[in-house]
Amino acid sequence: MAAVTPATRILAGHRVLLRADLHAVCGRVALLTGGGSGHEPAHAGYIGPGMLTGVIAGDVFTSPPPRSILAAIRAVAGAGAVGVLLIVKNYTGDRLNFGLAAERARAEGISVAMVVVAEDCALSSPDKTAGRRGLCGTVLVHKIAGALAAESKALKEIAEIASSAVKSMGTIGVSLSACSLPGRGPSFHLDAHEMELGLGIHGEAGVKRMEVLSADETVRAMLDHMTDPKSDSRLHVGAGDNVALMVNNLGGTSYLELNIIARAAVDYLESKGVTIGRAYTGTFMSSLDMAGVSLTVMHLDQRRTSCLDADTSAPAWPRAALSCISDRPSELSVEDTKGCTSTGDGRSTSRSGDGTSSSWSRVIESVCKALLEKECELNALDTSAGDGDCGSTHARGCRAILKWTATGGIPDCGDGLLLGLAAVLEEHMGGTSGALYSLFLTAAAPPVCEYTTPSRWVCAIQAGIEAIKRYGGADVGDRTLLDPLCAAYDELKSLNSEDDWLTYLGNAAKVSEEVVERWISFAFNC
Repeated sequence: MAAVTPATRILAGHRVLLRADLHAVCGRVALLTGGGSGHEPAHAGYIGPGMLTGVIAGDVFTSPPPRSILAAIRAVAGAGAVGVLLIVKNYTGDRLNFGLAAERARAEGISVAMVVVAEDCALSSPDKTAGRRGLCGTVLVHKIAGALAAESKALKEIAEIASSAVKSMGTIGVSLSACSLPGRGPSFHLDAHEMELGLGIHGEAGVKRMEVLSADETVRAMLDHMTDPKSDSRLHVGAGDNVALMVNNLGGTSYLELNIIARAAVDYLESKGVTIGRAYTGTFMSSLDMAGVSLTVMHLDQRRTSCLDADTSAPAWPRAALSCISDRPSELSVEDTKGCTSTGDGRSTSRSGDGTSSSWSRVIESVCKALLEKECELNALDTSAGDGDCGSTHARGCRAILKWTATGGIPDCGDGLLLGLAAVLEEHMGGTSGALYSLFLTAAAPPVCEYTTPSRWVCAIQAGIEAIKRYGGADVGDRTLLDPLCAAYDELKSLNSEDDWLTYLGNAAKVSEEVVERWISFAFNC
């Protein structure tokens, strides 16, 4: 980290990383923390103005030695710090080694205080063990204490506020796989259908194993356990409370999954009447490559909120929005006030009508039913030239269109018809076909905005073809959808009398069919 972070320096002879501008702590309290490696970006990612002064790293999942901890304390004291706060996770090795270093520093006349973070809500009777474990909530303590130190608060005050924050938070994790220790493989085994609730960041056993649940069910199980009235380690969270929510990747969880979990957590807490004052999503304290997440909930007051919002240059602290998550709209409603306006579900409102919607409905239904009858045949043909799903894709689009027509959503204006069809196919057909059809129909809409004469429909076809060429990259002769479409257009554009419309339309269908027949012959000959 020191190699790529100009704002940090390694303390010579020790596994200690310090702020490069160590002189900036002169006259202020310095913050030191640390623990075993393997939890990146914790803890070194939180070094910087507004957060930590330095970090002491041990081997993977192993507490750092007192000698290095004492060296870090001496270094910051020598830079002029008026006191040193040690922020320690509640693990026996960490407490012993940091405690020993603190006692030696005090014997040298250095003012040292220690805050132990123990916010784990997994164990229902922590008194029977070494106590509640220190987990991802430690990062929030770093931020609160760091903001107070930047304000030049006294050591005693910072320690008291940090300790109060620890008592007002809870964390619980869930995992779908074990972490893999370097050179030793997975630390435990979970079957493919299993997940473990309440495990520690070193792979310590959780409270129970269960069948893999959906995101919503998983979040419900986690938060229900965290707030269980029968548990001695519960965090009381109820209606009217204002909290900070931290959704943490334990190492092997994708951002896609992490945000799904975050959405589920926000929804569930809000359903209980809880206000999400601040929310943070990302990798804050990992467990090597463990596939899992943890949720941290901390009660907010004005002081804690201002500390969380205070500026910091620590690289791993998220640049989250400094505003309340709850009680604000999560969607934008965009209304197009001109012409036929899509409602977002494939239906359109009409500007003015000429009574043609019923005729269009009959034509559309006829086309869709014909395509549905050919589903298997189209799949068979596509098997010879593609991935064999052409019929199924078109059938999916046709069923969506038929459902749309059944709701009476077809408008009377031409552009509204095409934009409505485009919206349905984009939403339900999917894939390349859905995009192509939607693009064609969208581009074809403007020419029939006001008039729907045969010549305007020909212009609409031309506009759709040009859009496909422009964005799809294909042209006539590439044996794509464009070949039969352009053949049909070439026949229609020679229309010289509106009265001969149906004749030209029949000829267009015929030449289009001839192109497809040549394709099929070519494919089977190859």
